[in-house]
Amino acid sequence: MNFIEILKVIFLGIVEGITEWLPISSTGHMLLVDEFLHMNMSDAFKDMFFVVIQLGAILAVVVMFWKRMFPFQFHDKAKPVVRKDIFSLWFKVVVACIPGAIVTILFDDYIEAHLHTPVVIAAMLILYGIAFILIEDWNKTRTARVTRLSDITYQTALAIGMFQVLSIIPGTSRSGATIIGALLIGVSRVAAAEFTFFLAVPVMFGLSALKMLKFGFHFTGAEFMTLILGMVVAFVVSVLVIKFLMSYIKKHDFKVFGWYRIILGVIVLAVFLL
Repeated sequence: MNFIEILKVIFLGIVEGITEWLPISSTGHMLLVDEFLHMNMSDAFKDMFFVVIQLGAILAVVVMFWKRMFPFQFHDKAKPVVRKDIFSLWFKVVVACIPGAIVTILFDDYIEAHLHTPVVIAAMLILYGIAFILIEDWNKTRTARVTRLSDITYQTALAIGMFQVLSIIPGTSRSGATIIGALLIGVSRVAAAEFTFFLAVPVMFGLSALKMLKFGFHFTGAEFMTLILGMVVAFVVSVLVIKFLMSYIKKHDFKVFGWYRIILGVIVLAVFLL
């Protein structure tokens, strides 16, 4: 792997780390960047790489939220304390994952073959950008009924999971779809973002495992280094982005991301259609 290819992988890792957690579509950005960078890798490896690189971003969440995600706590030599509330939250996450898992298994190949296009990505960027703006304007007249993770019920988790199904279309954004769904049903911005973090862990591990199985585990040395480098960069950048996002949404809404999506979508349409 030459120096130019290394720089390309680092850039992709930065893009992944930023866009995985902001509701602006990481997959959409990765596919669009690839249109201009022209990575020197096989189509099969690229398809797997663009998904598995997200594990770096997911590991950032696991590290940062470890105490809130791990249900066993150890205190010196005492027996571990079992956090039933954390177990309960993970069961709700599993419920939220079911709709997306079913749809992905059934339609993933079709989506990849027919919808991974700049026009579809641009359309979804614009559509959900408008949705963010409209929903945030609507929320000005409402009070969130769910303000903490512990207040999320199984019914609420399933409803959020139904919205997550929409993210199988590139350009939608997994975090964007779940946050929009959560806001619509009365979940606060902070609780919506935090539940999205939890939901991302099993979803991305599952998608990565699926892609790895489809690709196989026969990496060349260059492919292995490409994957590791991308994940490491995505991990570091994700830590910074998650800290920024959690601080930002305590005082601001998501409308700025909606406007960003619309502007980017228009630019993409102009570039690829004109």
